[in-house]
Amino acid sequence: MAGNLYGYVRVSTQDQNEERQMVAMRQLAIPRKNLFLDKQSGKDFARAEYQKMVKRLRRGDLLYIKSIDRLGRNYEEIQNQWRILTKDKRVDIVVLDMPLLDTRRGKDLMGAFLSDVVLQVLSFVAENERSSIRQRQAEGIAAAKARGVRFGPPASALPDGFEELRQAWREGRITLREAACACDIPKSTFYDAAIRTERAKKP
Repeated sequence: MAGNLYGYVRVSTQDQNEERQMVAMRQLAIPRKNLFLDKQSGKDFARAEYQKMVKRLRRGDLLYIKSIDRLGRNYEEIQNQWRILTKDKRVDIVVLDMPLLDTRRGKDLMGAFLSDVVLQVLSFVAENERSSIRQRQAEGIAAAKARGVRFGPPASALPDGFEELRQAWREGRITLREAACACDIPKSTFYDAAIRTERAKKP
């Protein structure tokens, strides 16, 4: 007896749009109650909607996903979840963007072999892309910092009289400790603020 149709949709952040995946699922006439959406990173499978879906899946059910990276982006965990779904729970999976990943067709030895090879390759690509994204983000942040872009919360407003005290400290008329005490801030905070101010003054 044929099982139920399910669809799983994932985007990495709350800001990303899942509509393209949802359109594909609606075209398959999957019941709304059987559509599960996570707005979360694919680094692991600790996702509320995914875990809820797995609990509902039964033998003979059919699960659709748009592409393998929507399932996840961790090579080993994708392999493990695929085994849990197809071997332990006996669910069929169809990856819409990769027709070779359709477990309904791969019931013979050759079909299973091809599916395993394709799954391993695509899982590797998914994790590799995640690593590349993280590297590009790190490089972008480093480049922005080199241009003087500041990250994090804005610096606190400078206390009254800061500039006069900074000049007095730089001229040796008072110590760093005295200048900081006069501003009622720690020495490190005064020093950092002085450096920022002096850098901003440079042409």
